[in-house]
Amino acid sequence: MLLKEIEIEVYGAEQICASCVNLPSSKDTCEWLEAALKRKFPEQSFKISYVDMYNPPEKLKQKTFAAKMIEEDLFYPLVLIEDEIIAEGNVRLKKVVETLERYGYKGQL
Repeated sequence: MLLKEIEIEVYGAEQICASCVNLPSSKDTCEWLEAALKRKFPEQSFKISYVDMYNPPEKLKQKTFAAKMIEEDLFYPLVLIEDEIIAEGNVRLKKVVETLERYGYKGQL
């Protein structure tokens, strides 16, 4: 069975969220999440990217969502999978894994 490559976006900023003291930075969270998911789903492809909410790329979708994060004062890092908010602030690997499994990904035992 061929799976669609899932797109995971981690939104955040260089400065750590004031409500998230003692947690890793958004960029560190993205790198940690990528490494953990590659171990959990070694032969299944996904795309993960970090988006700086104060300096988003030119893609309209990312610029729009970054502006929404600022306007609505959302916690970061924020994990978006296929345009669905999965985690905000303190990212839990279990929640991300469960979401990927809903899309048909099979984890290593």
